[in-house]
Amino acid sequence: MENKLKVAFYGSSLVSAYWNGAATYYRGIIKELSRLGYQVAFYEPDAYERQQHRDIPDPEWAKVVVYDNNEESAFKVLAEAAHADIVIKASGVGVFDELLEEQVLKLRKENQLVIFWDVDAPATLERMTNNPADPFRELVPQYDMVLTYGGGQPVIDAYTAFGAKRCIPVYNALDPETHHPVSEDARFACDLAFLGNRLPDREARVEEFFLKAAGKLPEQKFKIGGSGWGDKPMTENVEYVGHVYTKDHNAFNCTPKAVLNISRDSMAKMGFSPATRVFEAAGAGACIITDYWLGIDFFFEPGKEILVAASGDEVAEILRNLSVEEAKAIGEAAKERVLRSHTYEHRAKEVQKLFSAHFQLLNISEV
Repeated sequence: MENKLKVAFYGSSLVSAYWNGAATYYRGIIKELSRLGYQVAFYEPDAYERQQHRDIPDPEWAKVVVYDNNEESAFKVLAEAAHADIVIKASGVGVFDELLEEQVLKLRKENQLVIFWDVDAPATLERMTNNPADPFRELVPQYDMVLTYGGGQPVIDAYTAFGAKRCIPVYNALDPETHHPVSEDARFACDLAFLGNRLPDREARVEEFFLKAAGKLPEQKFKIGGSGWGDKPMTENVEYVGHVYTKDHNAFNCTPKAVLNISRDSMAKMGFSPATRVFEAAGAGACIITDYWLGIDFFFEPGKEILVAASGDEVAEILRNLSVEEAKAIGEAAKERVLRSHTYEHRAKEVQKLFSAHFQLLNISEV
């Protein structure tokens, strides 16, 4: 059955990964939804210099509408949701979030499916828990469903407690067309590399898992990429390579002996929240060392497809004993696992089932 449904998606950015870790997640999901027949319009604000740091041109598989960073422009793009069958407001747009979250519900049309897609559920839930006056608390039960970037049963239970009609995790995954093995690049040659923006709820864990490990292994080379690390004190064996554009992610993942995944505090605490970069690195055949979080074995087999460390000391110990041959074997096993079980094609089909089930309940055909 060919799908003709129109989707209005309000998010941070589809075309820029600058200060926007969810970009590749949006791209992977939306590209595959397009292949399933959905017509997606993505509305993103001109904010945080994202348009000046684009990674991709406007794609063929979505209509991208960039609006000015003011309330009038926000209302203008909100009005376009009237033409959509499905309206999605993502968390963390960065500007006018409260306005967008409220208005997609106020402006909803009859039989529209209105979804809140939380790409940082642990942080949203913590915010609502700590602030009884948070305006989003009243809105949660009004959405037809809440989709989340991850979080497993703890996130489902927490959102249900806030009155969500339905909460379903849609995990990160791999787009094998964009993340895959490439030739090594001397810019990224090292023993261990980490890629991630400098954020308040990540920094202490970067100090523990990455910088502490580097301090214990002065004979090994470490590289860190992402925005905001320029003035961070680091040992001499650590090189800061700045913002790494998505076109360089494959080389960044393929070249080092191993790459490090470090969860943000809230995601490590909640569990079942693998970062997009884990799947991207696995797709490139990288040997991944990750900090421990509940649910790792749901995605990868520890010791065979991924290496797990509970501290910076353990990261250093793993690196001391990790041969190039062993690293390559682990990376290859990880690549085979994601291609088999964790691509965006898999995820989009899950989302399509959710959409279809909703409209079937309303006795509305998707054609």
